[in-house]
Amino acid sequence: MLCAGFGSAGTAVSVAQDMTNGIIDRFRTMPVSSSGVITGHIIVSLARNLLATLVVIGVAFIVGFRTTANVLEWIGALAIILLFILALTWLYAAIGLVAGSASAANGYGFILLFLPYLSSAFVPTETMPDGLQWIANHQPITPVIETIRGLLTGTPIGNQVWWAIGWCVLIILISLVWSIRAFHRRAGRR
Repeated sequence: MLCAGFGSAGTAVSVAQDMTNGIIDRFRTMPVSSSGVITGHIIVSLARNLLATLVVIGVAFIVGFRTTANVLEWIGALAIILLFILALTWLYAAIGLVAGSASAANGYGFILLFLPYLSSAFVPTETMPDGLQWIANHQPITPVIETIRGLLTGTPIGNQVWWAIGWCVLIILISLVWSIRAFHRRAGRR
């Protein structure tokens, strides 16, 4: 389910293309808020990735996934998924704004696709070598995964939910500021 959120990489490419193909110059001649351009990309990407996530959840049920979650736990899991997708989408938008081209944005975003492999997504972190275990325990994806896993399967969550929310909010805030500054610099607005 979590990997569907990494479809936000398309946001980086889309934003980078818009910055280089002249559409921003056209928007500057109209009474359009500069934040509206970025927000439009974010909303479209968020909707697209949420739909992809729902498809992945549906396929999971088809192939045999069963949950012990009640309605509130499902709402909590979907809220964490939505928050994580939003965080990644803002991050990829910022990457797209600072990249020199669409292919560069795609390359920079590609690096982030390896983070799930350095988390508890596939194996428990306790089974990893010490150095890798430290990385897995101190990066944003592990608490997101553990929270979703706990909510849907009934495993203990502990304080992972707070770490997940904290990481997502931090990524959103940093990416939001980074995006706005990069957009103003690239679009020629101060």
